[in-house]
Amino acid sequence: MLPKYETLNKVINSGVVSVVRGATKDEAYKTAEACIEGGIKAIEVTFTAPHADEIIAELLEQYRDDSEVVIGAGTVLDPETARIAIIAGAQFIVSASFNKEVAKICNLYTIPYTPGCMTPNDIQSALTYGADLIKLFPGSVVGQGAVSAIHGPFPQANLMITGGVNLENMHEWFEKGATVLGAGSNLTGAAKKGDFASVITQAKKYREELERINANK
Repeated sequence: MLPKYETLNKVINSGVVSVVRGATKDEAYKTAEACIEGGIKAIEVTFTAPHADEIIAELLEQYRDDSEVVIGAGTVLDPETARIAIIAGAQFIVSASFNKEVAKICNLYTIPYTPGCMTPNDIQSALTYGADLIKLFPGSVVGQGAVSAIHGPFPQANLMITGGVNLENMHEWFEKGATVLGAGSNLTGAAKKGDFASVITQAKKYREELERINANK
């Protein structure tokens, strides 16, 4: 299997991607560690975190022997940032919006690109430019009904829902047809207070809920 699709399968099979932010490099890094320790091993390090490229490179080195861990870059808004992330080793690229030039550079280097989309026009553009996984964002605004509605004209679209995802509604998003979920503050919020133990606990709860959902499919 091509590396691009191996990465996509890892992201999809993870069930949940942890969206990692942080006011400092140390906070973001420890947040990612806590999520992985808790069993959420797909990590999106956002470029709103200081030195995000260094965090990506260091996480890849730390977890090089764990085949389930996959490290990507988030909030990639332009091709320059995409290139920095790719050079750092980012295995997938995520953004809050769709950008043609980011799509092109990701295609050039065979890196999965997951752009944020909200409208049918956004989704059609993303698919046309080779996006294999589309981030429906923000989920809290578009609502769960948008997933099945989008699959009407775009049944081929694989959707990652980010924004408004929590432990209580995970199963509902999957039931509507989500491919994978992106979890932010509901998963990692305690990190802002330096409480990484609580992040580990919350990640374990997400993993347990994923296992329950998968068992009931």
